[in-house]
Amino acid sequence: MGGQERLSLRRLKGFNPLGRLTDGQLVLLASRAERKTYSPGQKVMERGVRDGMDYFLVTGTVELNSQDGRKSVLEAETDQAANPVARLQPRMYDVTAVKHCEFLVIDQEVLNQLLRAAPVAQVEIDSMVGAGEESEEHHLLMEFYSELRSNQVQLPSVPEVAWKVRRLVDREDSGAAEVATAVSADPAMAVKLVRACNSPLYRGFSDVRNVRESVVRLGMRTTRQLVTVFAMREVFKSRQPALQKEMEKLWQHSREVAALCWVLADQATNLDPEEAMLAGLLHDIGIVQVLVQAEYHVNLFADEVNLHHAMSELRADIGCAVLEHWSFPKPFVEAARYAEDWQYECREPAPQLVDVVIVAQLHSMVGSSQSSGLPAFDEVPAWHRLGALELNASRSLQLLSEARKRVDEVQKLLSAR
Repeated sequence: MGGQERLSLRRLKGFNPLGRLTDGQLVLLASRAERKTYSPGQKVMERGVRDGMDYFLVTGTVELNSQDGRKSVLEAETDQAANPVARLQPRMYDVTAVKHCEFLVIDQEVLNQLLRAAPVAQVEIDSMVGAGEESEEHHLLMEFYSELRSNQVQLPSVPEVAWKVRRLVDREDSGAAEVATAVSADPAMAVKLVRACNSPLYRGFSDVRNVRESVVRLGMRTTRQLVTVFAMREVFKSRQPALQKEMEKLWQHSREVAALCWVLADQATNLDPEEAMLAGLLHDIGIVQVLVQAEYHVNLFADEVNLHHAMSELRADIGCAVLEHWSFPKPFVEAARYAEDWQYECREPAPQLVDVVIVAQLHSMVGSSQSSGLPAFDEVPAWHRLGALELNASRSLQLLSEARKRVDEVQKLLSAR
């Protein structure tokens, strides 16, 4: 590592998933790692390259630029910089130094070998059946980390009708007739879209009679979001009865959060309510993938404690990977990553999808079996950022109580088969 100052074990453990390694493993890893520095304007990574290395930002600031032109800035020692930069391979971003920066560069295969050999943390051992033996959950976690980091995880595909509609709407020369034809190719989707257009949320002076009229009334953007929302129901499925019960519970929770997101976005922000609803529906998409994978790990899903721990551990990482794989914009990925991080504070000046999802999650858990350990509303940065209504705890609950009818209408929309 040259003449550069040695990174402390505490600093190394602040990076994910290095915190899973023992002190001895971290010392070994540090001896095999490389420290690289870059000057402002210098290219760190190129999109499309597969180099088998992980880059951890130690100091400085970099800019990530995706193929569709989206840009984001990443600063060292922030929550976002705890993970490897642009981890999926081939690289999905061009990464350029904004300020002088330094990276810890680690060979992915070396890291994967160490992770596979890492011991199970005591807190995990205490929660598992057969303590003292290597757990099925631990193997699943390590498999996921390894496959995710080498781009080998089999991520689900966006349902075909949603993919077609999104592509059409994103084209400037597409019209309502073309979008309606794509929707009509899926008769069940066509029925849902017309039903939605005639629901209290979108109804005009008269009912629409067909898909084309629905697209015209809703507009292309809303049509795209609603088709994606309706298509997502098909993703929440498992072939194993025990796991299907978990899928149903997850769908109910996601549906409740999505409905709350719609109302909060509509009344407390300038965000598109349909986008917020979709972000709420997708905030736990990583758990869907864990449940699908758990079908092949019988011992894991046979024990509910193990399964729920794996769901919690992998929710954010896998969810972000799925949404990036589906080419969802950064705000959706951010909402999935930080949906359960009550202390997360977005740096954008105006409220973002992540703020709405965090607050909707809080509201959905109040009074439920999940309410123990929840922070007070006024301790949550995202709640303060929804400032348009000058919310306080009682006003926040009052708002959603008054809007309960609309929440129920969105729920009904999402539950339609």
